[in-house]
Amino acid sequence: MYLNCHSYHSLRYGTLSVQNLVEQAFELGIKTLVLTDINTVTAIYDFKKECENAGIKPIAGIEVRKENKLLYIAIAKEFSGIGEVNKILTEHNCNGVELSETAPNYNQVFVIYPIQNIPETLKENEFIGIREEELNLLIRPEFKDKINKMVVLQPVTFSTKKEYNLHRILRAIDGNTLISKLSEDDICRKSEHFKPEIDLIKSFEHYPKIINNTKKILAECSFEFIYKEPRSTENKNKKYFKESLEEDMKLLSELAYSGLEKRYGANDEVARQRVEKELKVIGELKFSAYFLITWDIIQYSNRMGFMHVGRGSGANSIVSYCLGITDICPIELDLYFERFLNLNRTSPPDFDIDWSWQNRDAIIQYIFDTYGKDRVAFCGTNVEFKYKSIFREVGKAFGLPKEELDNLAGKSMENHDQNSIVKLVQEYGQLMEKFPNQRSMHACGILISEEPITTYTALEMPPKGFPIAQFDMNVAEDIGLEKFDILSQRGLGTINETVELIKKNRGIEIDIRDTSISKDESVCNEYLAIGKTIGCFYIESPAMRGLLRRLKCDNYRTLVAASSIIRPGVAQSGMMREYIFRHNHPNQFEYFHPVFEENLKETYGIMVYQEDVIKIAQYFGGLSHADGDILRRAMSGKERSIQKLNEVKVNFFESCKREGHSEQMTTEAFRQIQSFAGYSFCKAHSASYAVESYQSLYLKVYYPLEFMVSVINNQGGFYRTEVYIHEARMSGADVQNPCVNNSEYQTILKGKEIYLGFMVLQSLETKVAQIISEEREKNGDYKSLENFIKRIPIGIETIQILIFIGAFRFTGKPKNELLVEARLLLINYKIENRNIALFDEPANDFKLPEMKREQFEDAFDEVEIIGFPVSCSPFDLLQTKFRGNVFVKDLLKFHKSQVKMLAYLISRKHVPTKKGAMFFGTWVDINGDYFDTAHFPDSLEKYQFQGGGCYLLLGTVEVDYHFPTITIYKMAKMPMIPDPRYAYDKEKQYDVHKQIREDVSMTSRKPYPQAHEINLPRQKFN
Repeated sequence: MYLNCHSYHSLRYGTLSVQNLVEQAFELGIKTLVLTDINTVTAIYDFKKECENAGIKPIAGIEVRKENKLLYIAIAKEFSGIGEVNKILTEHNCNGVELSETAPNYNQVFVIYPIQNIPETLKENEFIGIREEELNLLIRPEFKDKINKMVVLQPVTFSTKKEYNLHRILRAIDGNTLISKLSEDDICRKSEHFKPEIDLIKSFEHYPKIINNTKKILAECSFEFIYKEPRSTENKNKKYFKESLEEDMKLLSELAYSGLEKRYGANDEVARQRVEKELKVIGELKFSAYFLITWDIIQYSNRMGFMHVGRGSGANSIVSYCLGITDICPIELDLYFERFLNLNRTSPPDFDIDWSWQNRDAIIQYIFDTYGKDRVAFCGTNVEFKYKSIFREVGKAFGLPKEELDNLAGKSMENHDQNSIVKLVQEYGQLMEKFPNQRSMHACGILISEEPITTYTALEMPPKGFPIAQFDMNVAEDIGLEKFDILSQRGLGTINETVELIKKNRGIEIDIRDTSISKDESVCNEYLAIGKTIGCFYIESPAMRGLLRRLKCDNYRTLVAASSIIRPGVAQSGMMREYIFRHNHPNQFEYFHPVFEENLKETYGIMVYQEDVIKIAQYFGGLSHADGDILRRAMSGKERSIQKLNEVKVNFFESCKREGHSEQMTTEAFRQIQSFAGYSFCKAHSASYAVESYQSLYLKVYYPLEFMVSVINNQGGFYRTEVYIHEARMSGADVQNPCVNNSEYQTILKGKEIYLGFMVLQSLETKVAQIISEEREKNGDYKSLENFIKRIPIGIETIQILIFIGAFRFTGKPKNELLVEARLLLINYKIENRNIALFDEPANDFKLPEMKREQFEDAFDEVEIIGFPVSCSPFDLLQTKFRGNVFVKDLLKFHKSQVKMLAYLISRKHVPTKKGAMFFGTWVDINGDYFDTAHFPDSLEKYQFQGGGCYLLLGTVEVDYHFPTITIYKMAKMPMIPDPRYAYDKEKQYDVHKQIREDVSMTSRKPYPQAHEINLPRQKFN
């Protein structure tokens, strides 16, 4: 009897999860249930599973609405019927085709119209839905002759009075209005909940035809759908790259052997045998199309001159290496193919391919164009209501003012005012936790299907511009659609842009993929060992630079290990600290067990990579390949597999007992294994990251100015722009403020002069910034301020920004004189008249009194407009002349000594400890050198951070494996000089100082254990 049920995937409408909906139906003894969410099929696959587990027959449908109006309910007779409705919704969502008031000619769909939207004639598959409260209308003549085409309509939207109120709140949020302003048309009726079927039939007992019609629909519909079989490699992805598996394998083999010769030469028998072995497995698993589609995308990328990085476990494959998908030699790093593909694996290989953030959209467009817009889509993802948005949205629906909404969103619940409205906001806000709020695009997962995507889902068009499926990657995987991961990152953009800039500026062509420069180069190794890596992909954070110094990391292999041990799982288990000890003292430990020595000698017997965990699970614990695969998935962060980790634990302990290991030894080994779940890298992934880190480091070492300009233009990495500008200065650059006659939208390099781009002026419109350089390119330099105003459509506010930042310094006139001149020029000036004069008239020669400026006025202009001084150092703006007793270059000499230093704050990182919050700080001294500090809870209680600026620091130097850190006891922010621009306005003299920035990163992980708590064994177990 229930032809029209909503889950909370009817966004901002339904209040029941799929699980709740099915549970309630089960409790009432309901045997058949139809899910008809509004304009979406998001939940139908989970719904089918839940129903079948509860012994309920599932039927899938969609409620088709235009804005608030219910047009009709579409119920699929069989699975193909869902595809029919999906096409209609996709045309509407993606191509703007209007939804018609009446249903089109569906073949395998029953259509039910509400009584308010009955068409003149009903087709054979079309019916009218009558609610219990509408039965009294059937005495009317216009309805009497239609009773034979009617069915019972008992929608389900909520289950309790509280949920009905929650529904009203959701509708107010959806309409961006107050609950009190909702109309009857905005909300569901109070009757839209489950009732016992017997009561419903009793209500319609005088209309047996209506009951029979309803039962007929329920009987004739089914939701037959083949999910992916648990151990099958069959999936719903595009089956073949060419026309058949045989043709695909022939092409893949040709490409692999051709690449083998390029990569290894003609006589490398080890590589040849590995290629043969891998091709055999790929053929047996029928995964050739996946390799070839990825290869095809890479070929397009290469033709376009884009740079890519193939990372993740794909780098374990020599076939991937020979096809050019990855650039990591698996033989060199002892990466075994089984970690990537083995005959126990049923899902296609998982290639993670990175492009520059600037090129990724072009790659995606190629995929859509090549493989068909009807067969390609992004995975969707459900964005849930978050804590802040819940209180803001619910509070708004109750009519709270903005100030109170900000207050609610910004504070924890314990700190909210406890008035009656706030209590209601809290009560209903908590009910909405985990509710989906909107559908969004998966960050990188693209589906390429054999059948049209609308066979499985309707598509939506988010603002980004590429269609998305209405389900997420977990559902996609369940039904057998495996995603391709097309990722982007700024690090590749930086490398690419640097190489282009070097070619443009110096005429030097660099093959950055040449492994002789991108894996092991002597000067790069020196930089690595001292952590001189700011700006370099993945290795620039304070924690990573500290690790590189502690390891004296001076080679590619150690860098590969460092890329993985910095990950939370390794650090959390204490294995990072132990790795540092063993790396520095290789003779002061014994291997835990012979298996650890045999398999983990390269990493001193410590599990550093996912492969290490699988090796130990199999060779120490005797686990099967299948259990090893569960471990692999758990370590990849697949939530559903983490639940199976406990099952593996039982098998592991039983197996270890059979192997003769003691309980104590087994417990310690599994503790180390378990700590990795969800957080570690596979070795191939670390190796890929290390190559990219090395590539960026090579460019930083030999072409530092080009490199730093590219970092700035790619909007940096870990730090703010100011830090990269500082780094450029340290490399010999003369950094200039934006100039209308030299600067572009992006930052540019002229010799050793770096001209900051107009993009650093946040209050300058992008369009205006681009017009300035385009006009100059077309018609030559600007001769004067007046000439600039005649040529560029610009208002006084924008002119003032350019004047204050010094963009007209070529005129030789002081800023205050230029300001007066600009105002005089713009009094009667109209933008539309700027090009009327055929010839430039001579510029007016304004005679203005001499206007003097104080020395540091420019610096304060810069702080106000871009957030930091360019024309001087932050130290120059201090009231004190003291610059510290000790400098960074000498810190290693002061182990265990107390030092007093003056430093400028770069960044700080919040770190939880058992005693409370602590911070790690990163600073530069007067010489521009970086150093790090530790601030423990007892010190922070008295001496807190006071925002960006310079501080006087007092602390003790601790040298930990070549890396000095200062443990701070006291610190004080040093006062800067008053803003000279407000010499006559005391109240504003310190306003701009608040704009001096710092980088703050907040972490909420568990505290890392101390050495004594880790107690990793350094002796062989008996």
